[in-house]
Amino acid sequence: MQKRNLTTKHILRTYLLPIACFVFVISCNSPYVSKKRGYFKIDLPQRSYQKFDREDFPYSFEYPVYAHIEKDSTYFDANPENPYWINIDFPQFHGRIFLSYKAIGGKSLYKVKTANGSYKDSMGINVFDQMVNDAFTMTNKNDVVSNSIRDSLIHTPNGISGVFFKVGGNAATSKQFFLSDTTRNFIRGALYFDVTPNADSLKPVQDFLQVDMDHMINTFRWKNK
Repeated sequence: MQKRNLTTKHILRTYLLPIACFVFVISCNSPYVSKKRGYFKIDLPQRSYQKFDREDFPYSFEYPVYAHIEKDSTYFDANPENPYWINIDFPQFHGRIFLSYKAIGGKSLYKVKTANGSYKDSMGINVFDQMVNDAFTMTNKNDVVSNSIRDSLIHTPNGISGVFFKVGGNAATSKQFFLSDTTRNFIRGALYFDVTPNADSLKPVQDFLQVDMDHMINTFRWKNK
């Protein structure tokens, strides 16, 4: 009996190619299963706080040791109108809390709408009711991208009062607040991230920093009461 020599090409044609075709047909008829969207794990630091209590500032509070404070320069030049505007930066989260302070009864630079619809800078008196209205107006500007805006009254152990805003959806800032003694001091805070707003991916950091913002508010004090 004569033995048949099987070449590599013959083996591929006879055995492997039919198997490959069968697997291909089966896979084409299999139902598609979508993968769940995932995000990178974020390592959250251990909580610990330090005090911000500069002698020349009209307020003090405690803030996280993994944050640092610098004078705000977003809207002002080297000699700002108000030296008490600061930023609380969280470099590891690409986040920042803007704190803007105004003395009730003092003067500040405001944007005033003209007859042709444009805006001009104008000095105005800081009136408590007007600043409260401005805080609500600035929060409501997120209506276009938000799916909810909830506000809640603040009453801290140190006798500080104000309002906290939580904005749902992919808003530029989902957490804002203001604090005031209604007669001398008014401060507004807003948390921003230097990334494209995405409520799902930012939620772990948002929840983490919510606790820090609560601590900051609850330890807040006016020094010129």
